[in-house]
Amino acid sequence: MIELSSALEGKSFNLYELEQKLKPLGYSIGGNWDYDHGFFDYKINAEEGYQFLRLPFTAIDGQLDSPGVTVEFGTPFVLAHVYERGLDDFASSGNIGGAFNQFSEPEDPDAEIKERYVISGKRLLEEAEKTLNV
Repeated sequence: MIELSSALEGKSFNLYELEQKLKPLGYSIGGNWDYDHGFFDYKINAEEGYQFLRLPFTAIDGQLDSPGVTVEFGTPFVLAHVYERGLDDFASSGNIGGAFNQFSEPEDPDAEIKERYVISGKRLLEEAEKTLNV
């Protein structure tokens, strides 16, 4: 993980309005959110694992599933995950509706990040800052 300095840090926005501005740029709210915090993720690359620019945010007046919630940005960062090829040797069956987890565990959940992805992350961050007028 490599943190990136940004004018977004500490800035507050309406979450709905953020989504309207960032999703057309290619960002999505990552699946790893909770009621008080989350991330806007931009997938930079998926050829050598996954490299993301991640814009973390925290709810400052309510919960993320509440209409009109305001969020504040934290420090953006570039993150890399390298996954094992194929199915997970330790895949396990669950007890909810017969579902099971067949996905591989990360080979390296905090893999080394190549400079080209850091540069891409900085450019994407500048675009987001410009779009959000900060």
